[in-house]
Amino acid sequence: MIDLYYWGTPNGLKARLFLEEAGLEYRIVPINIGKGEQFAPEFLKIAPNNRIPAIVDHAPSSGGEPISLFESGAILLYLAEKIGRFIPSEIRGRADVVQWLFWQMSGLGPMAGQNGHFNVYAPEKVPYAIDRYIKETARLYGVLDRRLADREFIAGEYSIADIACYPWIVPHVAHKQNLDDFANLKRWFETIRARPATVRSYAETADAYAPSSTPMSEESRKILFGQSAAPKQA
Repeated sequence: MIDLYYWGTPNGLKARLFLEEAGLEYRIVPINIGKGEQFAPEFLKIAPNNRIPAIVDHAPSSGGEPISLFESGAILLYLAEKIGRFIPSEIRGRADVVQWLFWQMSGLGPMAGQNGHFNVYAPEKVPYAIDRYIKETARLYGVLDRRLADREFIAGEYSIADIACYPWIVPHVAHKQNLDDFANLKRWFETIRARPATVRSYAETADAYAPSSTPMSEESRKILFGQSAAPKQA
């Protein structure tokens, strides 16, 4: 059994999508990040960066005590190695998957995340920031589109590189991107969206970056975006 500490953000959905694809037994432990549950002492013992997702694997392949992990990329690598799927065992294929996983972690996720923040959540519109992140998101879409020009999936076979990237393409409308401008990316996106594991993962899960008719409360805004180096009181 794996405990998945989860909220329906793109990073949270990466871990859930893997678990559904792998058919691993898991239990969702909801962490409502808008209410500050990510600062609970028991969660910080697992995820000291106070971010979801995190997991606790109660049956690690090596046996022994449960293993806890935070950071979505580390979780995907760990789980892929645990079951021997979604990452090649030979060195070249593995390196290919890992480099695209890191590309998502260092580029697509952070840039699309800032895009979503300034387009959806920021209390005031900052034209320079909005333009900056829309353009950088489009540039990254172009990188992925070119990569997919001659292959079905990012590293050939379906892998954790695809699982990591897909949830960050889901909010393309909120991120001011038109998939019709990226034919290869659109084909890839539609292929993954139709997978049964994807359908199960996104059932009743709203787009975290979709504009909401209910404005974010000031309290939630401070919880999500007002953190500093000072420790938050539990």
